[in-house]
Amino acid sequence: MQVSMETTSNLERRLTVGVPAKRIDDEVNTRLQKAAKTMRINGFRPGKVPMRVVKQRVGAAIRQEVLGDVVNETFYEALQQQEVTPAGRPNIEPSQVEEGKDFEYIATFEVYPEVELVDFSGVTIEKPETEVVDTDIDNMIESLRKQKQVWETVDRAAANEDQVNIDYVGTKDGVPFDGGSAEGSDLVLGSKQMIPGFEDGIAGLQAGEEKVLDLSFPEEYHVDELKGAAVAFKITVNAVKEAKLPELGEALYQQFGIEANDEQEFRDAVKSNMEREARAAIKNNIKSQVMDQVLQFQQLDVPKALIDMEVDQLRQQAVQQFGGGANLD
Repeated sequence: MQVSMETTSNLERRLTVGVPAKRIDDEVNTRLQKAAKTMRINGFRPGKVPMRVVKQRVGAAIRQEVLGDVVNETFYEALQQQEVTPAGRPNIEPSQVEEGKDFEYIATFEVYPEVELVDFSGVTIEKPETEVVDTDIDNMIESLRKQKQVWETVDRAAANEDQVNIDYVGTKDGVPFDGGSAEGSDLVLGSKQMIPGFEDGIAGLQAGEEKVLDLSFPEEYHVDELKGAAVAFKITVNAVKEAKLPELGEALYQQFGIEANDEQEFRDAVKSNMEREARAAIKNNIKSQVMDQVLQFQQLDVPKALIDMEVDQLRQQAVQQFGGGANLD
């Protein structure tokens, strides 16, 4: 086996591997003979099919199979010979596959950057300190209760932080525009989900009331034809609801996986969780400080293969986070 390697960039390597024709031909012949023993063709007894017929039927496929196996075997032999470690999957292109001649292929891949040790004695890392106090626990419990809040219909005018169920039709120059209409849409006033003025215009309305809002889209809006556009929204309020927070009790505690018999036990468990999260946050903060300092002292080229791998991992995490399956775009 002949191997040569050239450096095409700081991290990229081009490996040329030549494999003697005899190694390929011997393996192909071995597999052809094995195939001949089991091949069944009309007009021939089992195991008596002439080799020329076997080769004609399956020779090309077997040779392709052998070449693939040889690439897998010789590539890692070549890496050991050249004492290099790829930073990702190689791109392999056959350059000579003609039967009877030495087989040759070219593998292009990236290697890891060389790291030189530097003096980190001047690096200073500060460890943050924090303490979970009663007000922190109160705020966290309030946040947990809001996560489990329910909406109850009320007979009054809508106010900030209420949820309204509305129908609306948006028009520009008297013509409805795409994405500007909905029926039975729930909206929490003050959430700033809609364009400026939309939610404020609903405040004070009761169920069954209608109102037309003259508004303008922001100049930086993501739809070009609506940037800065003057529009009108006809709104009908179907229902007004206010949030009802669950009472502190075992039913609520269990929803968060906390076994507690009274409020104090619940507060202790919440505090313990917050302290654990605080320790993890401090650890991550220190790690970030260390990495920032290392980057100041050590500038490295990053293999594209590693960046692609990280992108794939982040993509998979996002798919899992948003509950998507394999078909998620």
